[in-house]
Amino acid sequence: MAPMNGLWAGLLLILAGGAMQGSFTIPQKFLRGWPWEMSWLLYSIAGMVVFPWLLVAGVVPQPLTVYAHVGFAPLALAALFGAGWGIGSVLFGLGVARVGTALGFAVIISLTAAVGALVPLVVLHPEQVWTRRGALVGLGLAIVIVGVVLCSRAGALKEAALGQQKSGRLARGLAICIASGVTSPMMNFSLAFGSPISAEAARMGANPANASIAILAVAISSGFFLNAGYCVYLLRKNRSWKGLTGGGIARTVLMGFLWMFGMFFYGLGATRLGSLGEVLGWPLFMTVIVLVANLWGMATGEWRGAGAAAYRYLAAGNAVMIAAIAVIAIGTRS
Repeated sequence: MAPMNGLWAGLLLILAGGAMQGSFTIPQKFLRGWPWEMSWLLYSIAGMVVFPWLLVAGVVPQPLTVYAHVGFAPLALAALFGAGWGIGSVLFGLGVARVGTALGFAVIISLTAAVGALVPLVVLHPEQVWTRRGALVGLGLAIVIVGVVLCSRAGALKEAALGQQKSGRLARGLAICIASGVTSPMMNFSLAFGSPISAEAARMGANPANASIAILAVAISSGFFLNAGYCVYLLRKNRSWKGLTGGGIARTVLMGFLWMFGMFFYGLGATRLGSLGEVLGWPLFMTVIVLVANLWGMATGEWRGAGAAAYRYLAAGNAVMIAAIAVIAIGTRS
């Protein structure tokens, strides 16, 4: 059990991390006249290259020696699964741009939590599929599906109220969000198979609470190449290169800062919770992300004019998603 001061410090760090993660796409809403691919490219440079490696330089002693000592295999596996996560990241940006912050975050984050728990269980621990743990994780995934249906209904009602039901934008956007939720958990595999990297970082003097940044930097930077490549492809295809403005660059850097440091604060907070870190930290982090994203979605007018029925379905969908996260958290710690 964590000491009381460590408990409160850990909870505050997790709350801050979740709030930052739930807010990171908001600056993109204020990039007037910028194509999506330009803003996402600059965000990717800041959040997936600059800030991760600044953190490595700041908290991991002799990082080059750490990477040299662990050898090729852990680095290759972390990078490979990071590339898989990179696909989910691209889809995340596209999905949220199409369906909005509130709906996109709810679907993607909940599916990420469910698939991120189920796939490692089936692949790495198949003997536990038919145990209490497997049953709870499977139940959590089933609950997530119910939440997706409710949120989808909310989106359909919103489109109908706003006269957009013929556009097909919602169906495409939800399909992209679901694909993102299925591929984004690849980051979990990077952390699992890259564990010798964090162990070596700790051996070289890094605080164990910070050592996982040595894995994350490799995985995230691997995912960066997919994000950047797709953005450059769109910029060339659409001939959408724009003159960069200081305000726009600052907003994309802010996106990268909020995303990367949100993850970093979560790691710091979960460590400070001691034995409660795994049980309480992850579901709290996921829940805060979904709730904050929903608050931003409402505050920025995404659901203005959608009607009371759409609000009710969205609220019910989010409540179901949060319940699913709690069930999955209990299952993964059983």
